[in-house]
Amino acid sequence: MAPLYPTRLVKTWPDFVAASDTLMIALHARRSASSIAAWRAHHGTAPLAVVLTGTDLYRDIRTDPAAQDALMDADALVVLQDRAPLALPPEQRGKTRVIFQSATRRALPAKTSRHLKAVMVGHLREEKSPATLYAAARMLAPDAGICIDQVGGPQNQALADEATALMAACPRYRWLGNRPHAETRRRIQHAHVLVHCSRIEGGAQVIIEAAMSGTPVLASRIDGNVGLLGEDYGGYFEWGDAEQLVRLLRDCRETQDSPGGLLHRLARQVATRTHLFLPRTERQAVRHLVADLLRLSA
Repeated sequence: MAPLYPTRLVKTWPDFVAASDTLMIALHARRSASSIAAWRAHHGTAPLAVVLTGTDLYRDIRTDPAAQDALMDADALVVLQDRAPLALPPEQRGKTRVIFQSATRRALPAKTSRHLKAVMVGHLREEKSPATLYAAARMLAPDAGICIDQVGGPQNQALADEATALMAACPRYRWLGNRPHAETRRRIQHAHVLVHCSRIEGGAQVIIEAAMSGTPVLASRIDGNVGLLGEDYGGYFEWGDAEQLVRLLRDCRETQDSPGGLLHRLARQVATRTHLFLPRTERQAVRHLVADLLRLSA
């Protein structure tokens, strides 16, 4: 589909063609703070939107003056899930809109009933809370019929060392390291359940990819996950509670072949959210954002 507006991507602004730009959409309040300030200094009241990530919402805007200034400078704030506006100062919520990220829909493949395959996707860093998955893997008996794959690069060496040791101690757990995106999507598609343990999230793309593959999610009960899956979703565990995660995994396994069991109930629940994550829905929302911003400068 042809773009409606000429668009370019830059790491920092301004650059050698900056004078011709008429609108900025900045990703991340703190990391883009210098570009946001430069935009206001060079272009005055020209329209500006800032897309807020999880670290913006749940950490940086509380303590970082540059991130706070970026909120003030923005004509529009974009967040990625329904509960994100609650993290903003009340005076900023009126210029905030939710735009869900999207993913292509995948066909639901046939899945074995010999075991339950769980997959967790995310780099090994504290915000993703892989230690919760490690603890859960140690609690599962070898004959529990539950296999766990973890995809993600070793950004924290201590967590990487722990994952390596865990593979030796728990043969049904595998740390696969970084994998190409297409392969990761296939692994999500073919898993029985995606596990998402994060402490901070702005709106995790892997949850959207799971939903669009018909794969249920077991997720930490944090705003970033609840804002994607809904308040009444039945697959939450309290953040850091490995025992509760294990109970959910066991329940999924024990009722795996039952249409009324937890696994199938969660699949039906994620299916009700997929209309939010369609590429055409995201595309239309972004176009409305740009059109509204351009009207400010007309």
